[in-house]
Amino acid sequence: MPGFELFGDKERKELNDVLDNGVLMRYGFDGMRNGHWKAKALETALESQLQVKHAQLVSSGTAAVTVAMASAGIGAGDEVIMPTFTFVASFEAIMMLGAIPVLVDIDDTLTLCPKAVSNAITPKTKAIMPVHMCGSMANMDALQAICKKHNLILIEDSSQATGATYKGKPLGSIGDLGCLSLDFVKIITAGEGGAVLTNNEKFYTHADHYSDHGHDHKGSDRGAETHPFLGYNFRISELHAAVGLAQLRRLNEFVAIQKINYNILREALSRIPEITFRTVPAGGEESYSFLSFFLPNLEITRNASNALKEAGIDACFHYFDNSWHYIREWKHLKDLKSLYPISSEVKEGLEYLQTKTFEQSDHYIARNISCLIKLSWTEEQVKERAQLMVKAITSALK
Repeated sequence: MPGFELFGDKERKELNDVLDNGVLMRYGFDGMRNGHWKAKALETALESQLQVKHAQLVSSGTAAVTVAMASAGIGAGDEVIMPTFTFVASFEAIMMLGAIPVLVDIDDTLTLCPKAVSNAITPKTKAIMPVHMCGSMANMDALQAICKKHNLILIEDSSQATGATYKGKPLGSIGDLGCLSLDFVKIITAGEGGAVLTNNEKFYTHADHYSDHGHDHKGSDRGAETHPFLGYNFRISELHAAVGLAQLRRLNEFVAIQKINYNILREALSRIPEITFRTVPAGGEESYSFLSFFLPNLEITRNASNALKEAGIDACFHYFDNSWHYIREWKHLKDLKSLYPISSEVKEGLEYLQTKTFEQSDHYIARNISCLIKLSWTEEQVKERAQLMVKAITSALK
């Protein structure tokens, strides 16, 4: 991870198809295309690769979450349960629809804790959104059982774990809706882009229309199309879809490379008695895009993080103090700093963030380091990296 590391002739070929016909928009201009429909082709390929009936491309992973929720009728005043450890886009997408993000603890999977989810359900709860962070997944059986018991919608965000599976099913295909990102630093990239995945025909139709100003996409003349409901512009371009199409065909190749590199590093770090690794739920297989492990306490973890940096080991993240990914530093959310007025209902719904603490999440994130697994490393580079990591972490433990 990420896919841009191995960008090459296959991606350029797909891009050149678009440049040659000059149609950069995914809809219309049928006669000019010379048979090239990159967005449609990528959607079909995603459906096959990720084992879902429907895929709807959008402009980003954030857009995918927004469109997925809107497609399921989630909006003003609804509560959506999400983890304390994710990217800021998770709560941004929820709040964009006037809904209320309800943050709950993670567990040693680094994803949603099912017990914390159960304790957070109220009459306003509409959906549960696990975010499969750093290449691995939440306990989907437990979350599905909770959703079934309370008649809730399950929305998976697999943006950081495309290529991972749970009990043989690709992540993103298990919930009522799945979301993935195709931005520049994901395992497969389109430069920018995302997708909504679902087996629900109604949700798919809603996503198709909502992501393009409410167009019903019936017929070839956009001017004659009707608008069954309001929508917005979350379209992907043909240029982005072209890159994504070439990259998706390489997904299995990328995961295989990551697994090799991951296993070399993990085997080396396993020799350090003080290290434990994140829990992968039974039946799950990671995408191997990150190697995530725990050290004994916050002080040692901070020392280890600094030692790794001093040793020239890049892309190893201690998220405890990270402003993008963990609730401790989301001051703009807690203070509700917004360019536009936030409704009184959302303000009231977020008051809990002024006093609520997340000791369980702190317990795991304070002790966690997650290291990006790169596709471009040679075997020699991975082995050298493993030795340097062991040396740096061992020094931090003294």
